[in-house]
Amino acid sequence: MVDLLAGHAEVAAEVEEGFARVLATGAFIKGPDVAAFEAEFAAFSGTAHCVGVANGTDALELALRAAEMPAGAGVVMPANTFVASAEAVVRAGGRPVFADVDDEFLLLDPERAAESRGDAWGLLPVHLNGQLAPMAPLAALAAETGLRLFEDAAQCQGATQDGRGAGSWGLAAGTSFYPGKNLGAYGDGGAVLTNDAEIDRLVRELGDHGSSRKYVHDRLGFNSRLDTLQAVVLRAKLRRLADWNAARRAAAARYDALLADFEDVRLPRTAPGNVHVWHLYAVRVPRRDEVLAELNAAGIGAGIHYPVPVHLQPAFRELGHRPGDFPVAERAAAEILTLPLFPQITEEQQVRVAEALGKALARAGASGSGA
Repeated sequence: MVDLLAGHAEVAAEVEEGFARVLATGAFIKGPDVAAFEAEFAAFSGTAHCVGVANGTDALELALRAAEMPAGAGVVMPANTFVASAEAVVRAGGRPVFADVDDEFLLLDPERAAESRGDAWGLLPVHLNGQLAPMAPLAALAAETGLRLFEDAAQCQGATQDGRGAGSWGLAAGTSFYPGKNLGAYGDGGAVLTNDAEIDRLVRELGDHGSSRKYVHDRLGFNSRLDTLQAVVLRAKLRRLADWNAARRAAAARYDALLADFEDVRLPRTAPGNVHVWHLYAVRVPRRDEVLAELNAAGIGAGIHYPVPVHLQPAFRELGHRPGDFPVAERAAAEILTLPLFPQITEEQQVRVAEALGKALARAGASGSGA
């Protein structure tokens, strides 16, 4: 689905030089490359502050903790997300409050969020597959109800909505640098983006054992810091990210053209105002599991994001949800099929994917090309 080696080939020399620099200085924790990356990524994202942390889950948890979320507080989020979104809320002492998504873009529906909120304290839209959730109406909802607005930006590095990037709409955004992301490290990594100086200060303290200076611990924190070697990788990739995102948009447009006549394939769309960065190209098809098996058997690295909505995961059974609670998210979970997409994918490879998809649909009893 993602060719990580193709991306590495473009940055290998720069990363090798950076690793040598770090190894020569021994600055493995809080080295100068970390501070440089934080400044560069904040500027790229259009926010005042960036704090590098150990992973994206920690980033969300630290943002919530820095905002002093009360114990047991509810945080509204979409049901169709990776488990880490809800996991971070629970780890921070809160309670996930799920809401359904719109059927066209599969992003958090502001009306459903308003219906689900109850006495919730926070609102956590997820920027899914490379584009932002509808932030203007969600920000309006937060302002009207007093909800604290955060953003799960793990899949949207470089995406904007109405000219604004993730982290600029609410108190803070958490993002992930897992290797398969648009901006991926060579291991785990993450960051908190914010325009709030106090959130920035508290995230730094909480992620460094609650310490503002050595051996002085003002609050109970934990260890969540971005390693210097990962910062070297991220700096090298960040210099290429705008071009890589443009290549992803071109590849998504090719898929749109190649699959336009496939009767039973529902193509992804870009929501109004969004500049999409296509972290994932996820279509919707009937008899999805059969189609996926046929594609994989043909050597196509397709996959699923995500087959079980979070509200139906065993880990969250205590919340008491049942099938049918969030029908749009549940229906999409049975139809989503993620096709291979990365900046270096070739037109020839995409043609092969489209041809294999047509054959897979036919074998599964669905319709391929209408031609």
